Amino acid sequence: MGTFGLRTKRELWKTNTELSRIRHQARSLLALRQEVREEKEPILMKSLARIGLVSSDATLDDVLNLNVDDLLSRRLQTIVSNKMGFKTPYQARQAVIHGHIMIGERKIDIPSYTVQIEEEGNIHFSPESKIPEMLEKTKSEEPKAEATAEGATEATAEGATEATAEGATKDKNSSTE
Repeated sequence: MGTFGLRTKRELWKTNTELSRIRHQARSLLALRQEVREEKEPILMKSLARIGLVSSDATLDDVLNLNVDDLLSRRLQTIVSNKMGFKTPYQARQAVIHGHIMIGERKIDIPSYTVQIEEEGNIHFSPESKIPEMLEKTKSEEPKAEATAEGATEATAEGATEATAEGATKDKNSSTE
């Protein structure tokens, strides 16, 4: 659940049900006569290729090999999380729910929206959204914070070395007295 930022187990169960439906369609196509199968198989394969679950030259065996992660990776929330520079999928979910994400000219506020291949390039922030500025700000602050943390670690190490040297000098002075 953490990898894809799902809110409840119900979202996972719905995805399992959808995968079961797709795999059932593929199994039922395998049971049909060759003439009927040649007629219906391209319809299923085209719809799955459109949403990016299989390649355009895939077979029914590829459909049967699909797993839940394949479906979850096509959700709007997951794609936004990977492409837009969010730190966590939960941040991406929040941006989607609050209407900061657009596909083309449409605002999509459903994290479980299945993104089609041709829509994937059209995903962007809405014009009134301030999130891109905030993401840039946090990205520019991260290297400074890391450098500060490294400098503090080095200074602490140097301070500990100096304190040890001072303590050793005091011990020598007290032993000579």
